[in-house]
Amino acid sequence: MIATRARRLFLALGLAAATAVPVVATPAAAQIPYFQNLLAASQTKYAAVVVDAKSGEILYAKHADSPRYPASITKIMTLYLTFEALASGKLHLDDRVVVSPHAAAQAPTKLGVRAGDSISVEEAMDGMATRSANDAAVAMAEKIGGTESRFAALMTLRAQELGMQNTHFVNASGLPDSRQLSTARDIAILSRAVMRDYPQYYKLFSMQEFRFRGQTIANHNHLLGRMQGVDGLKTGFTNASGFNLAVSAVRDNRRLIAVVMGGPSTALRDENAESLLVTGFDVMRRRANGEKIVVAQNEFEPTELNGPVVRPPVGQGDGEQDQLKIVLTGGPAAKAAGKIAVAKDSPKLSKAKWAVQVGEFRSKSDARAQIAMVEKKFGDQFGDARGAADKAGRRYKAVFSGFSEADAKDACRALKAKRLACAVIKPA
Repeated sequence: MIATRARRLFLALGLAAATAVPVVATPAAAQIPYFQNLLAASQTKYAAVVVDAKSGEILYAKHADSPRYPASITKIMTLYLTFEALASGKLHLDDRVVVSPHAAAQAPTKLGVRAGDSISVEEAMDGMATRSANDAAVAMAEKIGGTESRFAALMTLRAQELGMQNTHFVNASGLPDSRQLSTARDIAILSRAVMRDYPQYYKLFSMQEFRFRGQTIANHNHLLGRMQGVDGLKTGFTNASGFNLAVSAVRDNRRLIAVVMGGPSTALRDENAESLLVTGFDVMRRRANGEKIVVAQNEFEPTELNGPVVRPPVGQGDGEQDQLKIVLTGGPAAKAAGKIAVAKDSPKLSKAKWAVQVGEFRSKSDARAQIAMVEKKFGDQFGDARGAADKAGRRYKAVFSGFSEADAKDACRALKAKRLACAVIKPA
């Protein structure tokens, strides 16, 4: 029981405004250099938003309108215009797409098709959605727009028409260019548009793998098949952008979209996106049951996401991190303490029944190691508390119990001062 409430409180610190806020674009800056100056001045690359796909209500936003490099999330727009051409009859799935020297010369990741060779429209789409193939994206751009630059102009125009007023495209792939900018909110607007306008093609984003010329190509979106209900959309990475993800999931006939930009690794980006979605679904379920939730603090940025970007083996374009070992010091936590108020009468609480969660891990041994570290380094604050690794689904939460409210808050302050994850848990 404590573990369940722990997760709710721990994750819900940054979610669920009491009133609906539609996804609307803010006024665009007059010139692209203005965006670039803002980006350079940013303290962190992290930005995120969680949206109800049906209503457009924003459940959570952090730096949602701050300019960011979209990286390969760009390909959602490339695919959107491809879907548009298919729906209008200008393209057919079996049409051939010739790979020009320019397309073949794109940096990885790519399908590796030689200049002069061709692939089908369907293969190009599959390559973009799974491998995030830059050569396929440029070849498709040239097929539709004549040149990549002309296609990029069409991308920007369509973005403006969709309400993505803080987005500017200069290429079809998302490879590095300081002029190519978007925001977490704009990416959410685009994600909703794909689902709304081309539901017949949206299933493309749920492909976990596809076969191309004798090889099996896996999707870079690792939440597919791992998290219940996830069926899209797209990852992105460049050294400048950090690790990006636009992801959507359905539970109980409710669909949410989460956009996370600027993560320092695939693991932390995915973990943050999953946590945001889980909390969003919990909030939606509780609202449907008549509960009124008011969140006092709208901070949800995990402390780990403030760290440096860890470069993967592949230099640009959704490189994998299979050769890197990610060591977590704690699960996602709020930057600042917050509280959730529910429209219920609470019983009188015992002074020593408060708890503190100091992390969430994939294995019990990791959770126990975190408990041992906290006991050793923060004995003054945790000396009388009891540490335990509580199982919650496929994860283990490192939780200390037996605090008074004041002691629990003091303990968390001590951990947060050292940039470690911590959340205060009220008694059940």
